[in-house]
Amino acid sequence: MAKSNVTLTQEFFKGLWNENPILRMVLGTCPTLAVTTSAINGISMGLAVLFTLVMSSLIISLVRKIIPNEVRIATFIVVIATFVTVADRTIAAFYPDISKALGPFVPLIVVNCIVLARQEAFASKNPVGRSVIDAFGMSLGFTLVLLVMGSFRELIGNGTVFSQQVMPLSFTPWMAIALQPGAFLTLGFLIGLANWLNARGKKI
Repeated sequence: MAKSNVTLTQEFFKGLWNENPILRMVLGTCPTLAVTTSAINGISMGLAVLFTLVMSSLIISLVRKIIPNEVRIATFIVVIATFVTVADRTIAAFYPDISKALGPFVPLIVVNCIVLARQEAFASKNPVGRSVIDAFGMSLGFTLVLLVMGSFRELIGNGTVFSQQVMPLSFTPWMAIALQPGAFLTLGFLIGLANWLNARGKKI
């Protein structure tokens, strides 16, 4: 069970910084690197993960006491796959261009380390309210990083954010940031910045 001295507020905010899935735990880097070519792709992927993680945590927490230990991982995957399918088909139906841009990475949420790890480490061991708050905080932290990465790469690589011109017309886009090397450079910079801020905070 969750420690009694951890408040619900702390449970939520840990995912935004102290246990941020990308910046602190370095999980889910494959979709992070692949889909953050634009702000809309980043936030779309993040919201798909948010929906899947919150709903999966809700269901797993509700039935945690009746899931046999021997099949718990298989059960987690079935529940996760159900909500991934809902998210994937919804995006494909209403936002086909975004669905095409995200490619296979929405279906691959089924095996995303962030989603599966929260079921094993938290939702299967804690009550519903705490599990949903944990899931929301973790997925929101993930979404914010994808949004920042996508916005930065789109801005430097194309001069726009959410397809709206931001840079002056005289700006020369740095196309390398929009390509695969730019994804690694941007993520590395953000992780380095997070580590620096964390170390500085401990010294103050």
